[in-house]
Amino acid sequence: MNIKKHIPNAITCCNLLCGCLAIVQSFEGNLVYAAYLVGLAAVFDFFDGFAARLLRVASPIGKDLDSLADMVTFGVVPGFVMYKLLQMTLLIEIADGTTVDGWIISPPLSADPIAIEYKKMILPEFIIYLAFLIPIFSAIRLAKFNNDVRQSDSFIGVPTPANAIFICSIPLILEYSNIKFVLNPYVLIIITIVFSLLLVSEIPLFALKFRNFSWRGNRIRYSFLALSLILLITLQFVGISLVILLYILMSVITNFYLKRRVA
Repeated sequence: MNIKKHIPNAITCCNLLCGCLAIVQSFEGNLVYAAYLVGLAAVFDFFDGFAARLLRVASPIGKDLDSLADMVTFGVVPGFVMYKLLQMTLLIEIADGTTVDGWIISPPLSADPIAIEYKKMILPEFIIYLAFLIPIFSAIRLAKFNNDVRQSDSFIGVPTPANAIFICSIPLILEYSNIKFVLNPYVLIIITIVFSLLLVSEIPLFALKFRNFSWRGNRIRYSFLALSLILLITLQFVGISLVILLYILMSVITNFYLKRRVA
């Protein structure tokens, strides 16, 4: 039995396991833990492909398994995270007839229903189900990726891991910074719709795949990694979402520049 060929698939299964655990944490209201698990899954997602290329054991089964794991971890999980965030914003905490801090920060299910009353906002409750646009468009994105020959060395549309990292960075921002404006139903709905459309957009984005380590062929990748490191060091958890926005922006600018050169 050749153990070597199973190593990449085992790493992919670790990605899937992280996704399953993240769903559990989302249901329990532990969105920060869910975000950590998505980050760990992204590491596994990088190394399964790296291991397959290094060991030269890439296979169609491995490719399908990777997409199935990504659907759970980077499609379903951010959908549940956004669902819980929207659920939190549709409730205003009422204590003695006054609003407490505008937006409720802790999950309402953890509160004592006898001691605290909750009053619905003007927005209808079904709005929270818009969160499941994320899994739907992630599935479309992954299906397109598996059948699009243009995406062997780059991406067309935002990759599901990048989308999931951006969505799951929101609980980290709320937990570890003073930036609370993102916990607003209108902001979250805009993020949901915009990033769902970006998943299936025709925007070309570069991939972080190094065929060699020379500066000339990897200028955009090295520049992105350096800027990302600066953002993460200076802004910490806030920098995570900015890294994803930087990735999209640099891809758009690079593509525009290349088109101008060809023209």
